This record gives sequence, C-alpha cells and structure tokens, in this order.
Amino acid sequence: MKDKINPQHYKATDQLEVIDIIEMFDLNFARGNVVKYVLRAGKKDEEGYSSDAKELEDLNKAIWYLQREISRIESGDGIVECG
Repeated sequence: MKDKINPQHYKATDQLEVIDIIEMFDLNFARGNVVKYVLRAGKKDEEGYSSDAKELEDLNKAIWYLQREISRIESGDGIVECG
C-alpha cells in the first residue's frame, strides 16, 4: 500500500522531506507551497495526466503561490484579496 501521508514525491532523501525544509526555513504557507510544488514537479504520477502535463501543473501552482506572496508583500498590509 502506498503511503498517502508521506508519499515518495515529497522526499528528498530517506531522511529529509519537503516539510522538513519548509520548517527549517520557517516558511509561511505560500512560500512553503512554492517549495513543495517546485520540489515535487516531475516526480508525481497521477492517472489521467501525462508526466509532462503533471510537471507543468505543479510548476504553475508554484508560480501561483509565488505571485500571491509577491502581491501580499506589495500590498503592504499582509492581506491579499481573492478573486
């Protein structure tokens, strides 16, 4: 049975996972997701997706979170409007 809590696509080594890196750098939610999606890009298989399509999806998710974080900082108040 596959480990749905700690899947292989989130592991950098046998001991180090993406969550460890996020916590080591004390990243907020958006920045943590940028790291997560960049590190897993090209490593996650999903039924119905080609490997290239899934990789591009993950990279686009990383861009979305990065743009959101940039908008939060540029707004100066720490709050990003959704929509």
